[in-house]
Amino acid sequence: MTVDVFESYNNWLNRLPPEDPMRSELMGLSENEIIDSFYTSLSFGTAGLRGKMGPGTNRMNRYTLGQAAQGYADYLNRKQFSPVAAVSYDSRNNSRMFAELTASVFAANGIKCFLYPVLTPTPLLSFAIRFLNCSGGVMITASHNSKEYNGFKVYGPDGCQIDDDEAGVIMGCIKETDLFTGVNVTGFTAALKEKMIEFIPHDVNEAFYEQVLASISEPDAVREAGLKVLYTPLNGTGLLPVTTVLRRMGLQDLTVVKEQEHPDGDFSTCPKPNPELREAFDVSMAHAAALKPDLILVTDPDADRVACAVLHAGEYYFPTGNEMGVLLTDYVLSRRSAHGTLPADPVIVRSIVSTRMTDMIAQTYGCTTESVLTGFKNIAGIIRKFEARGEEDRFVMGFEESIGYMFGTFVRDKDAVTASAVICEMTSWHKLHGRTLKDVLLSLYEQYGFYMDRTKNYIYEGVQGVETMKAIMASLRSAPPAAVAGKKVLSMTDLQSGVRTDLVTGESFSSGLPEGNVLIFELEDRCSIIVRPSGTEPKLKLYCGAAGPGESITAEILSRMCRDMDVYCKK
Repeated sequence: MTVDVFESYNNWLNRLPPEDPMRSELMGLSENEIIDSFYTSLSFGTAGLRGKMGPGTNRMNRYTLGQAAQGYADYLNRKQFSPVAAVSYDSRNNSRMFAELTASVFAANGIKCFLYPVLTPTPLLSFAIRFLNCSGGVMITASHNSKEYNGFKVYGPDGCQIDDDEAGVIMGCIKETDLFTGVNVTGFTAALKEKMIEFIPHDVNEAFYEQVLASISEPDAVREAGLKVLYTPLNGTGLLPVTTVLRRMGLQDLTVVKEQEHPDGDFSTCPKPNPELREAFDVSMAHAAALKPDLILVTDPDADRVACAVLHAGEYYFPTGNEMGVLLTDYVLSRRSAHGTLPADPVIVRSIVSTRMTDMIAQTYGCTTESVLTGFKNIAGIIRKFEARGEEDRFVMGFEESIGYMFGTFVRDKDAVTASAVICEMTSWHKLHGRTLKDVLLSLYEQYGFYMDRTKNYIYEGVQGVETMKAIMASLRSAPPAAVAGKKVLSMTDLQSGVRTDLVTGESFSSGLPEGNVLIFELEDRCSIIVRPSGTEPKLKLYCGAAGPGESITAEILSRMCRDMDVYCKK
Protein backbone atom coordinates (compact mmCIF):
# COMPACT_ATOMS: atom_id res chain seq x y z
CA MET A 1 0.00 0.00 0.00
CA THR A 2 2.79 2.42 0.95
CA VAL A 3 4.39 2.15 -2.54
CA ASP A 4 1.07 2.99 -4.20
CA VAL A 5 0.55 5.92 -1.83
CA PHE A 6 3.91 7.47 -2.59
CA GLU A 7 3.54 6.81 -6.30
CA SER A 8 0.30 8.77 -6.18
CA TYR A 9 1.96 11.49 -4.11
CA ASN A 10 4.85 11.85 -6.55
CA ASN A 11 2.46 11.81 -9.47
CA TRP A 12 0.74 14.87 -8.02
CA LEU A 13 4.05 16.64 -7.48
CA ASN A 14 5.09 15.91 -11.07
CA ARG A 15 1.81 16.97 -12.66
CA LEU A 16 0.96 20.07 -10.66
CA PRO A 17 1.88 23.33 -12.45
CA PRO A 18 5.11 24.81 -11.05
CA GLU A 19 3.31 27.94 -9.87
CA ASP A 20 0.53 26.04 -8.06
CA PRO A 21 0.72 26.80 -4.29
CA MET A 22 -0.51 23.27 -3.61
CA ARG A 23 3.01 22.05 -4.42
CA SER A 24 4.38 23.64 -1.26
CA GLU A 25 1.49 22.17 0.74
CA LEU A 26 2.35 18.73 -0.58
CA MET A 27 6.03 19.06 0.20
CA GLY A 28 5.18 20.13 3.75
CA LEU A 29 3.25 16.94 4.55
CA SER A 30 4.66 14.41 7.01
CA GLU A 31 4.82 10.74 6.07
CA ASN A 32 1.66 9.96 8.03
CA GLU A 33 -0.13 12.91 6.43
CA ILE A 34 0.93 11.71 2.98
CA ILE A 35 -0.47 8.26 3.70
CA ASP A 36 -3.77 9.67 4.97
CA SER A 37 -4.04 12.06 2.00
CA PHE A 38 -3.34 9.44 -0.69
CA TYR A 39 -4.19 5.96 0.63
CA THR A 40 -7.57 6.17 -1.12
CA SER A 41 -9.74 8.54 -3.13
CA LEU A 42 -12.73 10.33 -1.68
CA SER A 43 -15.66 8.00 -2.10
CA PHE A 44 -18.64 9.26 -4.06
CA GLY A 45 -21.94 8.12 -2.64
CA THR A 46 -25.50 9.37 -2.31
CA ALA A 47 -24.23 12.34 -0.33
CA GLY A 48 -21.65 13.06 -3.06
CA LEU A 49 -18.16 13.79 -1.74
CA ARG A 50 -17.18 14.88 1.75
CA GLY A 51 -13.74 15.09 3.30
CA LYS A 52 -11.04 17.21 4.85
CA MET A 53 -9.70 20.04 2.69
CA GLY A 54 -6.12 19.86 1.48
CA PRO A 55 -3.96 18.32 -1.25
CA GLY A 56 -4.35 14.68 -2.25
CA THR A 57 -6.83 12.18 -3.63
CA ASN A 58 -8.43 11.70 -0.21
CA ARG A 59 -9.00 15.42 0.28
CA MET A 60 -11.41 18.09 -0.90
CA ASN A 61 -9.52 20.44 -3.23
CA ARG A 62 -10.09 22.08 -6.60
CA TYR A 63 -8.78 19.00 -8.44
CA THR A 64 -10.92 16.38 -6.71
CA LEU A 65 -13.91 18.71 -6.80
CA GLY A 66 -13.33 19.59 -10.46
CA GLN A 67 -13.18 15.88 -11.27
CA ALA A 68 -16.49 15.32 -9.44
CA ALA A 69 -18.13 18.28 -11.21
CA GLN A 70 -16.94 16.99 -14.60
CA GLY A 71 -18.21 13.51 -13.84
CA TYR A 72 -21.60 14.86 -12.81
CA ALA A 73 -21.70 17.09 -15.91
CA ASP A 74 -20.98 14.08 -18.13
CA TYR A 75 -23.74 12.15 -16.38
CA LEU A 76 -26.25 14.98 -16.92
CA ASN A 77 -25.33 15.38 -20.58
CA ARG A 78 -25.66 11.65 -21.23
CA LYS A 79 -29.00 11.55 -19.49
CA GLN A 80 -30.69 14.63 -20.94
CA PHE A 81 -30.49 17.07 -23.85
CA SER A 82 -29.56 20.62 -22.67
CA PRO A 83 -29.61 19.93 -18.94
CA VAL A 84 -29.83 22.73 -16.35
CA ALA A 85 -28.32 22.67 -12.85
CA ALA A 86 -28.55 24.71 -9.64
CA VAL A 87 -25.66 25.31 -7.23
CA SER A 88 -25.46 26.72 -3.71
CA TYR A 89 -22.85 26.87 -0.96
CA ASP A 90 -22.49 27.37 2.78
CA SER A 91 -20.15 29.48 4.94
CA ARG A 92 -17.17 27.13 4.98
CA ASN A 93 -13.71 28.09 3.86
CA ASN A 94 -13.39 27.61 0.07
CA SER A 95 -17.15 27.04 -0.33
CA ARG A 96 -17.70 29.98 -2.68
CA MET A 97 -14.61 29.06 -4.70
CA PHE A 98 -15.82 25.46 -4.99
CA ALA A 99 -19.31 26.65 -6.00
CA GLU A 100 -17.97 28.96 -8.72
CA LEU A 101 -15.66 26.19 -9.97
CA THR A 102 -18.61 23.78 -10.15
CA ALA A 103 -20.69 26.34 -12.05
CA SER A 104 -17.77 27.01 -14.41
CA VAL A 105 -17.35 23.29 -15.14
CA PHE A 106 -21.07 22.98 -15.86
CA ALA A 107 -20.95 26.00 -18.19
CA ALA A 108 -17.92 24.62 -20.04
CA ASN A 109 -19.88 21.43 -20.66
CA GLY A 110 -22.88 23.26 -22.09
CA ILE A 111 -24.97 22.99 -18.92
CA LYS A 112 -26.83 26.16 -17.93
CA CYS A 113 -26.17 26.80 -14.23
CA PHE A 114 -28.27 28.75 -11.76
CA LEU A 115 -26.04 29.83 -8.87
CA TYR A 116 -27.15 31.43 -5.62
CA PRO A 117 -25.45 34.86 -5.42
CA VAL A 118 -24.78 34.51 -1.69
CA LEU A 119 -24.39 31.61 0.69
CA THR A 120 -27.74 29.83 0.99
CA PRO A 121 -28.97 26.80 2.98
CA THR A 122 -29.39 23.27 1.73
CA PRO A 123 -33.22 23.31 1.87
CA LEU A 124 -33.38 26.31 -0.48
CA LEU A 125 -31.13 24.52 -2.97
CA SER A 126 -33.46 21.51 -2.88
CA PHE A 127 -36.43 23.84 -3.39
CA ALA A 128 -34.78 25.82 -6.22
CA ILE A 129 -34.04 22.68 -8.26
CA ARG A 130 -37.73 21.97 -8.67
CA PHE A 131 -38.81 25.64 -8.84
CA LEU A 132 -36.39 26.32 -11.71
CA ASN A 133 -37.06 22.97 -13.44
CA CYS A 134 -33.44 21.88 -13.13
CA SER A 135 -32.00 18.53 -14.09
CA GLY A 136 -30.05 18.36 -10.84
CA GLY A 137 -28.02 20.40 -8.40
CA VAL A 138 -25.02 20.64 -6.12
CA MET A 139 -24.70 21.96 -2.58
CA ILE A 140 -21.17 22.80 -1.43
CA THR A 141 -21.26 21.88 2.25
CA ALA A 142 -20.00 19.51 4.90
CA SER A 143 -23.10 20.19 6.99
CA HIS A 144 -22.18 20.06 10.70
CA ASN A 145 -18.56 18.84 10.38
CA SER A 146 -15.68 20.85 11.81
CA LYS A 147 -13.87 23.56 9.83
CA GLU A 148 -11.39 21.17 8.16
CA TYR A 149 -14.16 19.60 6.07
CA ASN A 150 -16.11 20.49 2.96
CA GLY A 151 -18.26 18.56 0.52
CA PHE A 152 -19.96 18.27 -2.86
CA LYS A 153 -23.55 17.13 -2.26
CA VAL A 154 -25.50 16.03 -5.34
CA TYR A 155 -29.23 16.23 -6.03
CA GLY A 156 -31.54 14.89 -8.71
CA PRO A 157 -34.27 16.74 -10.65
CA ASP A 158 -36.83 16.11 -7.88
CA GLY A 159 -34.72 17.96 -5.30
CA CYS A 160 -33.81 14.70 -3.53
CA GLN A 161 -30.29 13.48 -2.91
CA ILE A 162 -29.36 11.07 -5.67
CA ASP A 163 -30.06 7.41 -5.01
CA ASP A 164 -27.49 4.63 -4.86
CA ASP A 165 -27.94 3.55 -8.47
CA GLU A 166 -27.41 7.08 -9.81
CA ALA A 167 -24.42 7.53 -7.51
CA GLY A 168 -22.85 4.44 -9.02
CA VAL A 169 -23.30 5.75 -12.56
CA ILE A 170 -21.89 9.16 -11.61
CA MET A 171 -18.94 7.49 -9.90
CA GLY A 172 -18.22 5.70 -13.16
CA CYS A 173 -18.17 9.03 -14.99
CA ILE A 174 -15.86 10.49 -12.35
CA LYS A 175 -13.41 7.59 -12.68
CA GLU A 176 -13.24 8.23 -16.42
CA THR A 177 -12.08 11.80 -15.76
CA ASP A 178 -8.39 12.61 -15.35
CA LEU A 179 -7.88 14.88 -12.36
CA PHE A 180 -5.48 17.22 -14.12
CA THR A 181 -6.36 17.13 -17.82
CA GLY A 182 -9.91 15.80 -18.06
CA VAL A 183 -11.84 18.70 -16.53
CA ASN A 184 -13.46 21.24 -18.85
CA VAL A 185 -13.69 24.63 -17.19
CA THR A 186 -14.48 28.11 -18.47
CA GLY A 187 -13.91 31.52 -16.94
CA PHE A 188 -16.55 32.38 -14.37
CA THR A 189 -16.95 36.02 -15.46
CA ALA A 190 -17.16 35.06 -19.13
CA ALA A 191 -19.83 32.44 -18.37
CA LEU A 192 -21.87 35.08 -16.53
CA LYS A 193 -21.69 37.40 -19.55
CA GLU A 194 -22.74 34.58 -21.86
CA LYS A 195 -25.59 33.71 -19.43
CA MET A 196 -24.39 30.14 -19.09
CA ILE A 197 -24.24 31.02 -15.40
CA GLU A 198 -27.07 33.08 -13.92
CA PHE A 199 -27.60 34.14 -10.35
CA ILE A 200 -30.77 32.77 -8.80
CA PRO A 201 -33.30 35.61 -8.39
CA HIS A 202 -34.80 36.56 -5.03
CA ASP A 203 -38.29 35.49 -6.11
CA VAL A 204 -37.16 31.87 -5.61
CA ASN A 205 -36.52 32.66 -1.94
CA GLU A 206 -39.89 34.40 -1.71
CA ALA A 207 -41.65 31.36 -3.13
CA PHE A 208 -39.86 29.22 -0.55
CA TYR A 209 -40.94 31.53 2.30
CA GLU A 210 -44.54 31.30 1.14
CA GLN A 211 -44.38 27.52 1.31
CA VAL A 212 -42.85 27.59 4.79
CA LEU A 213 -45.57 29.90 6.10
CA ALA A 214 -48.23 27.72 4.45
CA SER A 215 -46.92 24.81 6.58
CA ILE A 216 -48.11 26.52 9.75
CA SER A 217 -51.32 25.15 11.29
CA GLU A 218 -51.81 27.85 13.94
CA PRO A 219 -50.71 31.10 12.24
CA ASP A 220 -51.77 33.33 15.15
CA ALA A 221 -50.06 31.34 17.90
CA VAL A 222 -46.62 33.00 17.72
CA ARG A 223 -48.08 36.51 17.69
CA GLU A 224 -50.48 35.85 20.56
CA ALA A 225 -48.12 33.90 22.83
CA GLY A 226 -45.46 36.61 23.03
CA LEU A 227 -42.73 34.01 22.60
CA LYS A 228 -39.18 35.15 23.35
CA VAL A 229 -36.60 33.45 21.10
CA LEU A 230 -32.79 33.46 21.03
CA TYR A 231 -31.36 32.21 17.74
CA THR A 232 -27.90 31.35 16.45
CA PRO A 233 -27.01 30.24 12.91
CA LEU A 234 -23.58 29.11 14.20
CA ASN A 235 -21.86 31.42 11.67
CA GLY A 236 -23.63 29.57 8.86
CA THR A 237 -26.38 30.11 6.29
CA GLY A 238 -29.50 30.18 8.45
CA LEU A 239 -29.54 33.85 9.49
CA LEU A 240 -31.58 35.42 6.69
CA PRO A 241 -34.13 32.65 5.98
CA VAL A 242 -34.78 31.69 9.61
CA THR A 243 -35.19 35.24 10.89
CA THR A 244 -37.28 36.15 7.84
CA VAL A 245 -39.87 33.41 8.34
CA LEU A 246 -40.01 33.87 12.13
CA ARG A 247 -40.64 37.60 11.82
CA ARG A 248 -43.26 37.05 9.12
CA MET A 249 -45.00 34.67 11.50
CA GLY A 250 -45.35 37.57 13.90
CA LEU A 251 -42.47 36.86 16.28
CA GLN A 252 -41.64 40.17 17.92
CA ASP A 253 -39.03 39.20 20.51
CA LEU A 254 -36.21 37.63 18.48
CA THR A 255 -32.55 38.03 19.41
CA VAL A 256 -29.66 36.74 17.30
CA VAL A 257 -26.40 35.71 19.00
CA LYS A 258 -24.01 38.40 17.76
CA GLU A 259 -20.83 36.33 18.00
CA GLN A 260 -22.33 33.69 15.71
CA GLU A 261 -24.48 35.88 13.47
CA HIS A 262 -22.24 36.30 10.43
CA PRO A 263 -20.39 33.73 8.26
CA ASP A 264 -17.13 32.38 9.69
CA GLY A 265 -15.56 29.37 8.02
CA ASP A 266 -13.29 28.84 11.01
CA PHE A 267 -16.28 28.58 13.37
CA SER A 268 -14.18 30.46 15.90
CA THR A 269 -16.76 30.38 18.71
CA CYS A 270 -17.91 26.80 18.06
CA PRO A 271 -15.21 24.48 16.65
CA LYS A 272 -17.73 21.65 16.31
CA PRO A 273 -20.75 23.38 14.75
CA ASN A 274 -23.13 20.49 15.35
CA PRO A 275 -26.35 21.42 17.20
CA GLU A 276 -26.59 17.83 18.46
CA LEU A 277 -23.67 18.64 20.77
CA ARG A 278 -24.34 20.60 23.95
CA GLU A 279 -21.23 22.70 23.35
CA ALA A 280 -22.97 24.25 20.33
CA PHE A 281 -25.19 26.01 22.87
CA ASP A 282 -22.36 27.43 24.99
CA VAL A 283 -22.40 30.98 23.60
CA SER A 284 -26.20 31.05 23.44
CA MET A 285 -26.48 29.93 27.05
CA ALA A 286 -24.21 32.76 28.16
CA HIS A 287 -26.72 35.21 26.64
CA ALA A 288 -29.72 33.25 27.91
CA ALA A 289 -28.67 33.85 31.51
CA ALA A 290 -29.68 37.50 31.12
CA LEU A 291 -32.34 37.29 28.39
CA LYS A 292 -34.28 34.27 29.72
CA PRO A 293 -35.81 33.36 26.35
CA ASP A 294 -38.58 30.79 26.17
CA LEU A 295 -36.74 29.04 23.35
CA ILE A 296 -33.17 28.83 22.05
CA LEU A 297 -32.80 27.72 18.42
CA VAL A 298 -29.52 26.53 16.92
CA THR A 299 -29.08 25.65 13.23
CA ASP A 300 -25.99 24.10 11.69
CA PRO A 301 -23.83 25.75 8.98
CA ASP A 302 -25.98 24.69 6.01
CA ALA A 303 -29.23 25.05 7.99
CA ASP A 304 -30.53 21.56 7.40
CA ARG A 305 -30.43 20.56 11.09
CA VAL A 306 -31.88 22.35 14.11
CA ALA A 307 -31.83 21.75 17.86
CA CYS A 308 -33.32 23.77 20.67
CA ALA A 309 -33.42 24.39 24.39
CA VAL A 310 -36.72 25.19 26.12
CA LEU A 311 -37.26 27.05 29.38
CA HIS A 312 -38.99 24.85 31.92
CA ALA A 313 -39.35 25.66 35.62
CA GLY A 314 -36.55 28.21 35.41
CA GLU A 315 -34.07 25.81 33.78
CA TYR A 316 -33.31 24.90 30.18
CA TYR A 317 -34.22 21.50 28.86
CA PHE A 318 -32.53 20.20 25.70
CA PRO A 319 -34.83 17.83 23.76
CA THR A 320 -32.98 15.15 21.83
CA GLY A 321 -33.65 14.65 18.14
CA ASN A 322 -35.93 11.75 19.00
CA GLU A 323 -37.82 13.72 21.63
CA MET A 324 -38.33 16.57 19.17
CA GLY A 325 -39.52 14.02 16.62
CA VAL A 326 -42.08 12.80 19.16
CA LEU A 327 -43.21 16.36 19.99
CA LEU A 328 -43.50 17.38 16.34
CA THR A 329 -45.33 14.20 15.38
CA ASP A 330 -47.89 14.74 18.12
CA TYR A 331 -48.28 18.47 17.40
CA VAL A 332 -48.51 18.34 13.61
CA LEU A 333 -50.94 15.42 13.60
CA SER A 334 -53.10 16.84 16.39
CA ARG A 335 -53.41 20.31 14.87
CA ARG A 336 -53.96 19.12 11.32
CA SER A 337 -56.49 16.62 12.57
CA ALA A 338 -58.29 19.37 14.48
CA HIS A 339 -58.39 21.57 11.37
CA GLY A 340 -59.36 18.73 9.03
CA THR A 341 -56.27 19.17 6.87
CA LEU A 342 -54.80 15.70 7.21
CA PRO A 343 -54.78 13.85 3.88
CA ALA A 344 -56.41 10.49 3.36
CA ASP A 345 -54.07 7.71 4.53
CA PRO A 346 -51.43 10.07 5.97
CA VAL A 347 -47.86 8.84 6.37
CA ILE A 348 -44.98 9.87 8.61
CA VAL A 349 -41.52 8.55 7.71
CA ARG A 350 -38.65 7.96 10.12
CA SER A 351 -35.27 6.32 9.83
CA ILE A 352 -34.81 2.86 11.34
CA VAL A 353 -32.56 4.32 14.04
CA SER A 354 -35.17 6.85 15.19
CA THR A 355 -37.61 6.40 18.06
CA ARG A 356 -40.48 3.96 17.65
CA MET A 357 -42.63 5.98 20.03
CA THR A 358 -43.80 8.04 17.05
CA ASP A 359 -45.37 4.90 15.57
CA MET A 360 -47.88 4.67 18.43
CA ILE A 361 -48.63 8.41 18.36
CA ALA A 362 -49.24 8.25 14.63
CA GLN A 363 -51.69 5.35 15.07
CA THR A 364 -53.78 7.54 17.38
CA TYR A 365 -54.47 9.83 14.43
CA GLY A 366 -54.98 7.11 11.84
CA CYS A 367 -51.54 7.77 10.41
CA THR A 368 -49.13 5.12 9.10
CA THR A 369 -45.43 5.18 9.93
CA GLU A 370 -42.85 3.96 7.44
CA SER A 371 -39.26 3.24 8.52
CA VAL A 372 -36.36 3.53 6.08
CA LEU A 373 -32.58 3.29 6.15
CA THR A 374 -30.74 6.30 7.54
CA GLY A 375 -30.37 9.30 5.28
CA PHE A 376 -32.92 11.77 4.01
CA LYS A 377 -32.48 10.38 0.52
CA ASN A 378 -34.45 7.41 1.82
CA ILE A 379 -37.05 9.53 3.60
CA ALA A 380 -37.56 11.72 0.53
CA GLY A 381 -37.56 8.56 -1.56
CA ILE A 382 -40.97 7.74 -0.09
CA ILE A 383 -42.27 10.94 -1.72
CA ARG A 384 -40.93 9.71 -5.04
CA LYS A 385 -42.83 6.46 -4.55
CA PHE A 386 -46.04 8.33 -3.72
CA GLU A 387 -45.63 10.70 -6.67
CA ALA A 388 -45.50 7.76 -9.06
CA ARG A 389 -49.02 6.89 -7.85
CA GLY A 390 -50.28 10.48 -7.67
CA GLU A 391 -50.38 10.28 -3.86
CA GLU A 392 -47.63 12.72 -2.80
CA ASP A 393 -50.03 14.56 -0.48
CA ARG A 394 -50.01 11.54 1.82
CA PHE A 395 -46.52 12.51 3.03
CA VAL A 396 -46.95 14.61 6.18
CA MET A 397 -43.53 14.67 7.81
CA GLY A 398 -40.19 12.89 7.92
CA PHE A 399 -37.49 12.91 10.59
CA GLU A 400 -34.26 11.39 11.83
CA GLU A 401 -32.92 11.23 15.35
CA SER A 402 -29.95 13.32 14.20
CA ILE A 403 -32.11 16.50 14.46
CA GLY A 404 -33.28 16.44 10.84
CA TYR A 405 -36.93 17.23 10.00
CA MET A 406 -38.94 17.76 6.81
CA PHE A 407 -42.56 18.87 6.42
CA GLY A 408 -44.59 18.35 3.26
CA THR A 409 -43.01 17.88 -0.14
CA PHE A 410 -41.77 21.31 -1.25
CA VAL A 411 -38.27 20.54 0.13
CA ARG A 412 -36.83 17.07 -0.33
CA ASP A 413 -34.09 17.12 2.31
CA LYS A 414 -33.60 18.08 5.94
CA ASP A 415 -35.00 21.58 6.42
CA ALA A 416 -34.03 23.55 9.51
CA VAL A 417 -35.77 26.69 8.23
CA THR A 418 -39.25 25.15 8.15
CA ALA A 419 -38.48 23.11 11.28
CA SER A 420 -37.53 26.30 13.16
CA ALA A 421 -40.85 27.84 12.16
CA VAL A 422 -42.88 24.79 13.23
CA ILE A 423 -40.95 24.48 16.52
CA CYS A 424 -41.69 28.14 17.31
CA GLU A 425 -45.35 27.66 16.39
CA MET A 426 -45.60 24.51 18.52
CA THR A 427 -43.89 26.13 21.52
CA SER A 428 -46.16 29.17 21.23
CA TRP A 429 -49.33 27.11 20.94
CA HIS A 430 -48.47 25.07 24.02
CA LYS A 431 -47.48 28.24 25.89
CA LEU A 432 -50.92 29.68 25.19
CA HIS A 433 -52.33 26.58 26.87
CA GLY A 434 -50.04 26.85 29.90
CA ARG A 435 -47.57 24.12 28.93
CA THR A 436 -43.89 23.90 28.13
CA LEU A 437 -42.51 21.36 25.68
CA LYS A 438 -41.13 19.40 28.63
CA ASP A 439 -44.64 19.27 30.12
CA VAL A 440 -45.98 17.93 26.83
CA LEU A 441 -43.23 15.33 26.56
CA LEU A 442 -43.92 14.03 30.07
CA SER A 443 -47.64 13.78 29.34
CA LEU A 444 -46.88 11.80 26.18
CA TYR A 445 -44.68 9.42 28.19
CA GLU A 446 -47.54 8.92 30.66
CA GLN A 447 -49.85 8.12 27.76
CA TYR A 448 -47.58 5.89 25.66
CA GLY A 449 -44.89 4.67 28.09
CA PHE A 450 -41.30 5.79 28.46
CA TYR A 451 -39.01 5.53 25.46
CA MET A 452 -35.43 6.72 25.69
CA ASP A 453 -32.77 6.67 23.01
CA ARG A 454 -29.06 7.45 22.94
CA THR A 455 -26.50 7.59 20.16
CA LYS A 456 -22.81 6.93 20.80
CA ASN A 457 -20.06 7.65 18.30
CA TYR A 458 -16.79 5.73 18.26
CA ILE A 459 -14.20 7.69 16.27
CA TYR A 460 -11.87 5.65 14.02
CA GLU A 461 -9.91 7.87 11.63
CA GLY A 462 -7.63 7.07 8.72
CA VAL A 463 -6.87 3.82 6.97
CA GLN A 464 -6.48 1.96 10.27
CA GLY A 465 -9.86 3.27 11.42
CA VAL A 466 -11.57 1.81 8.35
CA GLU A 467 -10.07 -1.59 9.09
CA THR A 468 -11.04 -1.35 12.77
CA MET A 469 -14.69 -0.66 11.92
CA LYS A 470 -14.72 -3.57 9.45
CA ALA A 471 -13.35 -5.87 12.17
CA ILE A 472 -15.94 -4.71 14.73
CA MET A 473 -18.84 -5.28 12.33
CA ALA A 474 -17.46 -8.70 11.34
CA SER A 475 -17.11 -9.70 15.00
CA LEU A 476 -20.69 -8.65 15.81
CA ARG A 477 -21.97 -10.61 12.82
CA SER A 478 -20.13 -13.79 13.77
CA ALA A 479 -20.67 -13.57 17.53
CA PRO A 480 -23.66 -11.38 18.44
CA PRO A 481 -24.19 -10.58 22.13
CA ALA A 482 -26.46 -13.00 23.98
CA ALA A 483 -27.73 -10.32 26.33
CA VAL A 484 -27.29 -6.58 26.87
CA ALA A 485 -28.15 -4.82 30.13
CA GLY A 486 -29.69 -8.09 31.32
CA LYS A 487 -32.05 -8.13 28.34
CA LYS A 488 -31.92 -11.23 26.14
CA VAL A 489 -31.08 -10.50 22.51
CA LEU A 490 -33.95 -12.04 20.57
CA SER A 491 -32.91 -11.45 16.98
CA MET A 492 -30.22 -10.02 14.71
CA THR A 493 -31.02 -8.43 11.36
CA ASP A 494 -28.07 -8.01 9.01
CA LEU A 495 -28.96 -5.62 6.21
CA GLN A 496 -25.73 -6.50 4.40
CA SER A 497 -26.96 -10.04 3.82
CA GLY A 498 -30.65 -9.15 4.00
CA VAL A 499 -31.26 -11.81 6.66
CA ARG A 500 -33.07 -11.59 9.99
CA THR A 501 -32.06 -14.39 12.37
CA ASP A 502 -34.17 -15.42 15.35
CA LEU A 503 -31.44 -16.03 17.94
CA VAL A 504 -33.81 -18.07 20.13
CA THR A 505 -34.95 -20.60 17.51
CA GLY A 506 -32.15 -20.19 14.97
CA GLU A 507 -34.64 -19.59 12.15
CA SER A 508 -33.79 -17.10 9.40
CA PHE A 509 -36.03 -14.79 7.38
CA SER A 510 -35.71 -12.02 4.82
CA SER A 511 -35.13 -8.62 6.44
CA GLY A 512 -37.53 -6.87 4.08
CA LEU A 513 -35.25 -3.82 4.06
CA PRO A 514 -32.76 -2.51 1.47
CA GLU A 515 -29.12 -3.53 1.63
CA GLY A 516 -26.80 -1.63 3.95
CA ASN A 517 -23.91 -2.14 6.36
CA VAL A 518 -26.24 -2.17 9.37
CA LEU A 519 -26.89 -4.60 12.22
CA ILE A 520 -30.17 -4.48 14.17
CA PHE A 521 -30.58 -6.32 17.46
CA GLU A 522 -34.03 -6.73 19.03
CA LEU A 523 -34.00 -7.25 22.78
CA GLU A 524 -36.59 -8.20 25.36
CA ASP A 525 -39.07 -5.58 26.61
CA ARG A 526 -39.14 -3.45 23.42
CA CYS A 527 -35.44 -2.54 23.66
CA SER A 528 -33.24 -2.37 20.57
CA ILE A 529 -29.67 -1.77 19.41
CA ILE A 530 -28.42 -0.72 15.98
CA VAL A 531 -24.78 -0.54 14.89
CA ARG A 532 -23.49 0.92 11.62
CA PRO A 533 -20.44 2.77 10.27
CA SER A 534 -21.21 6.36 9.27
CA GLY A 535 -21.40 6.97 5.55
CA THR A 536 -19.92 10.47 5.79
CA GLU A 537 -17.66 10.57 8.86
CA PRO A 538 -14.90 8.35 10.35
CA LYS A 539 -17.05 6.92 13.10
CA LEU A 540 -18.94 3.83 14.13
CA LYS A 541 -22.45 4.74 15.31
CA LEU A 542 -24.32 2.92 18.06
CA TYR A 543 -28.03 3.53 18.63
CA CYS A 544 -29.57 2.22 21.83
CA GLY A 545 -33.31 2.37 22.47
CA ALA A 546 -34.85 1.47 25.81
CA ALA A 547 -38.45 1.23 26.99
CA GLY A 548 -39.64 0.96 30.58
CA PRO A 549 -42.38 1.67 33.10
CA GLY A 550 -40.88 4.89 34.45
CA GLU A 551 -38.28 7.57 33.72
CA SER A 552 -35.58 6.51 36.18
CA ILE A 553 -35.86 2.79 35.37
CA THR A 554 -35.76 3.43 31.62
CA ALA A 555 -32.78 5.77 32.01
CA GLU A 556 -30.87 3.11 33.95
CA ILE A 557 -31.63 0.44 31.34
CA LEU A 558 -30.41 2.77 28.60
CA SER A 559 -27.17 3.60 30.45
CA ARG A 560 -26.45 -0.09 31.02
CA MET A 561 -27.09 -0.89 27.35
CA CYS A 562 -24.59 1.76 26.24
CA ARG A 563 -21.97 0.61 28.75
CA ASP A 564 -22.35 -3.04 27.81
CA MET A 565 -21.99 -2.28 24.09
CA ASP A 566 -18.62 -0.58 24.71
CA VAL A 567 -17.19 -4.09 24.97
CA TYR A 568 -18.13 -4.71 21.34
CA CYS A 569 -17.66 -1.25 19.78
CA LYS A 570 -14.75 0.35 21.65
CA LYS A 571 -11.32 -0.77 20.46
